[in-house]
Amino acid sequence: MHDYQRPPTLHLYGMRDELEQALKAGQFRLVPANGFLTISFSQAWNKSLFEVLGPADCCLVIHNSEEFGERLHRAVQRALPNWAGIDGAVEYGTRSPLGAAFTKSRAEAQEQEWKFAWRSLSPNTSLNPVTVKIGSIEQFAELRAPESHLV
Repeated sequence: MHDYQRPPTLHLYGMRDELEQALKAGQFRLVPANGFLTISFSQAWNKSLFEVLGPADCCLVIHNSEEFGERLHRAVQRALPNWAGIDGAVEYGTRSPLGAAFTKSRAEAQEQEWKFAWRSLSPNTSLNPVTVKIGSIEQFAELRAPESHLV
C-alpha cells in the first residue's frame, strides 16, 4: 500500500528571478514529460541538488504543501478543464504504480522527487508548456540561498 500523503515541505530549485515570480505571483510552468504536463519538486533540502537539478542559485521552500497542492490543482483545472491531475512521490529503481511519469532510475534517488502531473482526457492533444498562476504563496513559502541552513 502506498501512502500519497504530501510531504510537509516541498523544494523547487531554480534561478532566483523565476522563483521570485513563483513566490510573489504563484507562477509555475508545467512542462511535457512522458505524455503528461508536469512540475517536479524535491522533498529534500540538499545543497548538492542546486547542481543536480540546476542550474540553480536559489530554492523555493514551500512550508504548506497541502494548501499549495490544492491551489495548484485548482489553477490547472481552470486553465486545462479537460485534464486530470495527480501528484505523488517518484519511485526509484522500481516501476511506480502511478506509471512511467513517476518512475526514475535508482541513480536519481537523491532527488527525492515529488511530482505533480496532468494528462489530457482528449486523445491526440498536443503537449506544450503551460504557465499557471495560483496567487502569492508568500504566507507559507520562502526563498533560500544555497548557503542557508535549516533551522
